[in-house]
This record gives sequence, structure tokens and C-alpha cells, in this order.
Amino acid sequence: ERHTYERKRQLKDALASGKQLPTELRKDVKALGKDLAFDEAQQEPSTHIDNEYSRAGTYDPKLVITTSRDPSSKLLQFAKEMRLVFPNSHRINRGNYVVKELVDACRANDVTDLVILHEHRGVPDAMIVSHFPHGPTVYFTLHNVTLRHDVDSYKTSTVSEQYPHLIFEQFTSKLGVRIQDVLKYLFPVPKEDSKRVMTFANEDDFISFRHHVFVKVHGGVELAEVGPRFEMKPYEIRTGTVDQTEAEREWVLAHYSRTAKKRRLLSSVTDG
Repeated sequence: ERHTYERKRQLKDALASGKQLPTELRKDVKALGKDLAFDEAQQEPSTHIDNEYSRAGTYDPKLVITTSRDPSSKLLQFAKEMRLVFPNSHRINRGNYVVKELVDACRANDVTDLVILHEHRGVPDAMIVSHFPHGPTVYFTLHNVTLRHDVDSYKTSTVSEQYPHLIFEQFTSKLGVRIQDVLKYLFPVPKEDSKRVMTFANEDDFISFRHHVFVKVHGGVELAEVGPRFEMKPYEIRTGTVDQTEAEREWVLAHYSRTAKKRRLLSSVTDG
């Protein structure tokens, strides 16, 4: 596809400049020119990333949220709160379902994303986001998870059901944009007057998640934190869905490389 794209680009450049066509393009000019009009809006060749989210924005995402098996009360509460974070999401009890059964149920019901929350000794510590029908699947570690009733402004804030505005900070590298897209497409398109804001702020590859609503206070407007809040760090991206153990690893965090601590993967120009 890259080769075809380059040849079309040469043809386009030749037409634009009025120069003579390169010899190797002359015999293929009809076939290439036929598609050229449809390619005008596309500056780069399409990739698997384009295909994964090709329908995003034309329909609202539909999420299922679940946990690892035998969840603690805290993980269950966290799952309930995450259901309120994501519009159009449904929480299901894990029970004895294996991952393949969860995935099959999601596919059968036109679910766009499956979110699985994990814990260690009663503390939520990981989240998997798997996009349907073809992936990707992104694995995050979770840190400093604070539930709603532990957030200072909990008593003065209520959970809005509005579609939220999204704020992303410091997702400037190729990998950063990839992670931003995975998170962005978990949410439907908001209305302009929505009073709900979700923030994903990257600093040194830790993504701080915060959930706020606008509230009227003494004739003015202030932001009130709703919760939950947590930090997340991506450590692996696979090209398939969560049940496909043979799926190709698109990216893995290199914990033990000499430069792992020095490099900023989500906001730097270079990617891991």
C-alpha cells in the first residue's frame, strides 16, 4: 500500500506542476488516476489504525465494564464508579465467565469496547481496554486510585449523565496520539453546553485522570471534582482483542532498557 501511495503522490505532483510523467508511471496512469479523486482528502496512506476506528464519531460507543474474578468490595465499587465515568456503558458481574465468553457476548451485542479492571490485595491496580471488532487492546497499570466518597468535593458534587468534554495534555508523540485515540473513542461526542469534563493529563508517562463538573457558586461558576481519580500508565498494546493471545504486540514498555527511565514515550518526539 505504501508503494501504491508513493506512485499516486508522484502522479499528483506531476499533474499539479504540469511536468512530464515519469516513464515508469505512464503505463499505469489510467489505473492510478481513477482512484486519485477519492484520495484527495487523505495525506497519508491508510493504516490498520485508520481501519480500527473508521466508524468512530458516526455512532456512540457502547462499553461493557467488568472485573477480574472474585473481586473485593473496593474493586466492585470502583467498577460501579467507572460505569458512571463512561456514558453508554454497562457493568456486568464477572462470575465464572472466561475471557473468551465475555468477548463472544460483546461481539454478539455490538459492544465497541470491553474494559476489565484488576486488583492486587484489594487495591485496583490494572485496567485492560479492548476495542471491537478487531482491536487494539491496551494494558494499563493503575496507581493512587481514589473512590468518589474519598474525594474532598464529593458531598457538593453529583454525577452528571451528560456526555463529557475531554481534555488531553501532553500526548504529542506517535505513541501518545495512539493512546489518546484509544481513550478518546471510549466517549461519545459531547454537546457544546455539557457541564462535565474529563481530563487525561500526561506527565512522565503517567496519565492523571480527573473528573469534574461545573457548579454555580455565589453567582459564579467553579469546577467541582466528582471522582474517581487515579493515575494510569500504559505498558502494552496488542493489535487484536483481549482473547487473542497470539495477537501481535504493537508496543511494549521496555522496563529494563538503559534509557527507559530517561525517555518520555507519550510526549517525546521519539517513540518506543
